[in-house]
Amino acid sequence: MVNMMYAVIGAVFMVTMALFALLKGGNTEKVGASAYLMAWFASLVVQQESPRADQAPQGVFFIDLILLAVFAVLALRSNRAWPVWAGAIQLLTVLCHLILLMNGRTPVSALFTIMNLNGYLIIICLTVGTFWVWQERKAATEHQLGRNS
Repeated sequence: MVNMMYAVIGAVFMVTMALFALLKGGNTEKVGASAYLMAWFASLVVQQESPRADQAPQGVFFIDLILLAVFAVLALRSNRAWPVWAGAIQLLTVLCHLILLMNGRTPVSALFTIMNLNGYLIIICLTVGTFWVWQERKAATEHQLGRNS
């Protein structure tokens, strides 16, 4: 029961922060939030079809690779810092998948913990980036209004 409560609280946090990015962010933040939400929901669907609980499904690995590519493109095409941070964190998630695929000696529970925490770190990067874009837009609007008066 307690596990379920943590999952619901985490889901509400993720969706709320992604909606904040979609409503208040610029184009970079909207693309990042959309890609993140699609990857998150796709991962949930793929995990339901996993044959073993001690291994991450390969579908989740490919989803995480695609999300890494999205963050890399966003980092290259925008002048924002958050996609670089989100991409670096996503790279850690992909590396955890590689460790699992290579059948490393690292405990699977430790790798799953890292992957789950990385999701929260990425959404925090997105939220901070959205907040700064929102504030910059607000300051520019106030500056324009003050100049026209």
